[in-house]
Order: sequence, then structure tokens, then C-alpha cells
Amino acid sequence: MTTYLTVARDTEAEIEVKRSRFLCTLVRVEEETAARAVVARLRKQHWDARHHCSALVIGPPPSPVERSSDDGEPAGTAGAPMLDVLRGAGLSDVVAVVTRWFGGTLLGAGGLVRAYGDAVRTALAEAGTLRRSLVREHRLELDHADAGRVESELRTRGIAVLDTAYGARVSLTLGVPPAGEPRLATLLAEVTAGAVETTVAGERWVDSLDT
Repeated sequence: MTTYLTVARDTEAEIEVKRSRFLCTLVRVEEETAARAVVARLRKQHWDARHHCSALVIGPPPSPVERSSDDGEPAGTAGAPMLDVLRGAGLSDVVAVVTRWFGGTLLGAGGLVRAYGDAVRTALAEAGTLRRSLVREHRLELDHADAGRVESELRTRGIAVLDTAYGARVSLTLGVPPAGEPRLATLLAEVTAGAVETTVAGERWVDSLDT
């Protein structure tokens, strides 16, 4: 898998069901320890709330880390439906925490499932999404006289320039999906008259707006 979605921004959104308040906090995380720190922070911040239920998905498909917690709600009524919403949206690298202040009316198992799921859906609508793509880093060395023109040509044709370093020569780091490498070679041959080739420097995940 070379692409997946994550949240575009951290956000909070609140819904109310029969006077119970459900505040969903969505935070982008890339490690489980960071997700646990978010839960701990919210537990301390909202100390007067009865529950801090959570769900997380971390890492690229097809085998991300997935966890959920009902935090004292009846089993399967909070963390699991929250996790189902994240899965259904195709998201990873995210933790959702729903903080609940009890309003005095029992909602029943079905009501809790709907409320916790709806809280996450409401927050996701606010957060938007980013697409993360695995790209191969190609290093390109150019003379100063040519660097600006070549960089502009590559950007104009949709090649991601991840970094530009200036020294005795100019070093461009380009990010290209593996399937796009033949096109990169063709473009470079065109804009440099075949005088320059790249060297592969590694791989990294990069973000682009999805919605």
C-alpha cells in the first residue's frame, strides 16, 4: 500500500443527546504512545467528565495498529463504534477521544452506540482529510545557472520538489511515486537535454490535500 488518508487538522466537535454532552477530539498521531498522551491530557483537562472513550488507527494499510476503549461504558457501546467510524472513513494516523458528561438520562446500548459514532462523524466533517503517499526520493545535482529553470519546469509539470540545498552546486530532492519514475526520467531528459540523471536517496511519506 502506497497511499492512505489521515485527518487534515486536529479538531473538536460536540453533540448533545438527552442532555448528555459528547465532545469528540481528533488528533493526528503517528505513534501509540502519542495517542495515549492525548487521552491522558484530555482526562486531566476535562476532569469533571464521566468517560473518556477512545479509538485509534496508526500506520499504513493493510495492517495498521487499532485500539479502542469503552472507559467504563457498557462493553462495545463506545470505543468499538468510534473505531468503526474511523475504519469506514479509511483513516489512519489518528486518535479519536470522546469525552462524555452524563446528563441524567440513560441512553441504552443502542443510544450510546449512535451517540459515540455520531460524535466522531461530526468531528471528521470538521477535520477534513489529507492523503499520505509513499514517494521515492530522487536527488538531482545541477549547476546554479540551470537550477531555477529546471526546478520551475519540474514543479509546473507536477513533480514534487521536497528540498532544495545550495552549495557548490544546487541539490534538488524530488518525490515521485514508484509508478511515476519513468515519467520523471522522460521529463528530465527533456528539460536538461539528457545531461542530468537522478540518484535514488530513499523513501518517505508525504501529504497532499484530499478534500
